[in-house]
Amino acid sequence: MDMNQYLSMFIDESNDHLQSLNENMLQLEGSPEDLGIVQVIFRSAHTLKGMAATMGFEDLASLTHKMENVLDLVRNEKLKMQDFIFDTLFKSLDALENMVQDITGGGEGKADVSSIVASLQAIESGEWTGGTAPVAEVNQSSSTVTPSAVELDEFQYSVLDQSIAEGHRVLYIEVLVSEQSQLKGVRAYMVFDLLERSGEIVKSFPTVQDIEQEKFERSFSLYYITTKEAQELEKGIMSISEIESAKVIQLDQETLQQMTNQAAATAEVEAAPVPAPVDASPESDSSSKEEPKKLAATKTAPKQAAAPSRTIRVDIERLDVLMNLFSELLIDRSRLEQLASETGNNDLSDTVAHLSRVSTDLQNIVLKLRMVPVDTVFNRFPRMIRDLAKTLDKKIDLVITGAETELDRTVIDEIGDPLVHLLRNAVDHGVESIAERVAAGKPELGTVNLRAFHSGNHVFIEIEDDGKGIYRDNLLRTAVKRGVVTEEQGAKMSDDEVNQLLFAPGFSTADKISDISGRGVGLDVVKSKITSLGGNVTIHSTPGKGTNFSVQLPLTLSIIAAMLVRLGSEKYAVPLSSIVETAIVQREQVRNIHGNKMITFRETLIPYLSLSEVFGVPDFNDADEQETEIVVIRKGERLAAVAVEEFIGQSEIVLKSMGTYLPAIEGISGATILGDGQVALILDPNAFIK
Repeated sequence: MDMNQYLSMFIDESNDHLQSLNENMLQLEGSPEDLGIVQVIFRSAHTLKGMAATMGFEDLASLTHKMENVLDLVRNEKLKMQDFIFDTLFKSLDALENMVQDITGGGEGKADVSSIVASLQAIESGEWTGGTAPVAEVNQSSSTVTPSAVELDEFQYSVLDQSIAEGHRVLYIEVLVSEQSQLKGVRAYMVFDLLERSGEIVKSFPTVQDIEQEKFERSFSLYYITTKEAQELEKGIMSISEIESAKVIQLDQETLQQMTNQAAATAEVEAAPVPAPVDASPESDSSSKEEPKKLAATKTAPKQAAAPSRTIRVDIERLDVLMNLFSELLIDRSRLEQLASETGNNDLSDTVAHLSRVSTDLQNIVLKLRMVPVDTVFNRFPRMIRDLAKTLDKKIDLVITGAETELDRTVIDEIGDPLVHLLRNAVDHGVESIAERVAAGKPELGTVNLRAFHSGNHVFIEIEDDGKGIYRDNLLRTAVKRGVVTEEQGAKMSDDEVNQLLFAPGFSTADKISDISGRGVGLDVVKSKITSLGGNVTIHSTPGKGTNFSVQLPLTLSIIAAMLVRLGSEKYAVPLSSIVETAIVQREQVRNIHGNKMITFRETLIPYLSLSEVFGVPDFNDADEQETEIVVIRKGERLAAVAVEEFIGQSEIVLKSMGTYLPAIEGISGATILGDGQVALILDPNAFIK
């Protein structure tokens, strides 16, 4: 069987299982006595082992199997979770992730994990200093009955007997695993996987569960129905590494009867006799004879079919193509709507109206297809923070809110690394050591908040710590020392401008900067990455209290709902998601307060912005108007009023990038093509509210 066709599925599902293992291990670390979590972890590890063994990635399967052995002791209450065990299992997960990454890159998933395996074996055997793991007790449950003494119940015997009568091959197979094998369970699994491809296993000894948990010596046996030749199967089994011998015997009805009688006799001798009350009544005798059949039928009844999966994995490039095609369709729809309005043809208008309704529904689906919750990025951070805090000997509580906030998939794929930099910066250089926090009157446990929320046509991700904050003088002193700015330039800079120096390339260094707690290391990379995504990052810090890094990202939706407005001969689009309401104000309502224009809105003073002044529109000036239309926009809790000449109306517009033709213009997030073929600039309301 060609396994390459399943490789991408294996990689995706392995990453899902590894993420689940990390999350549940963190949960178990908080509740080490919760055996329910251990069961979940064990099942994930077991599934991952089976997948890896099937795909032929033996190193990955081997390491997962060793983890299983430790987890099996824990779930059977023969071993208690302790720090050393947690650390070893986390190291194992890191190694497994590296193996999967190697496979993703085209490798064979091999890695030197001998030290991790040695630690796991020490935990399993009780040789580590934390306690004794009674591994012997696990194996004591394995019986020493010889493989030939495999007892069949009445139902199993009848299935085998009928198969022989119908011309199928019924085989009895005995397999002996090499004495040097460290992975008996995996080798047995590979044998079972081979056999299940071309037949049906009716009975195995020991049971499948015991074999998977390595609760057997070196051998196991089974009854098997197939159409293949015995020699072909024996050759296939022997091709599996670390299989010492395989004996495959084809049975006829007479041989099957003899083996069954022998097994039954052996079982009677070994079983302890249990006296039972004698009931000679015919009813009792009849019911006792029927009972085995009922039990057998119950045990072998087919399970109810599982519900089919409701999700599929789709290549992101296909979604990009779908989005681009629909964007073009939307432009044509706008053109059709305009033509229908101009011609006055009722039939055409009705058809275009129906087309608009259908395309609107299609639009909603297309947009949602690309939206992904940010928790796909956030869910890997708790483990990272846990390891970093342990390394730095700090106590850190990572608080995540808004993980359900959705963002376009293209942004999700790119934002992970910048957030890693910012979180590491907060833990390493923001939050103080335990001694420093106690001396400052703070609790030993430092807090890092990771928040995500929508604001208009953007998503904001904030990373806020309760550490020492940024001191302006220290930051400027270091910036001058590094040659980023001169003393004269620094003296004229505002606090926000000084904080932005952290993102200057010349400021970044691999050395620790003790006088400002090392802040700034690698942050130039963060700034450039976020800017390339069309976003922005700002810093707000209170010395001694903490620092907040706010990352503003565009949703990068290709299609948005917008209000079209006119200023002279120019048209602009304002995203509806940023608009609070529209209104008309008289000239005398605009007040000048400390050099800033303000108006009263809902009993609150808000800034008044002249769009014609901001963009230098040549043929319109709202200062000449007695009354002016305004659009009230929102950024978080802050509001502002933007003056325009005329409202054109609502429309669904296609967001097009400005590309390399124009430099980045503050206040403009892109452009769109209207139904009449004209180009309108799309405003970025967040840029107007500081």
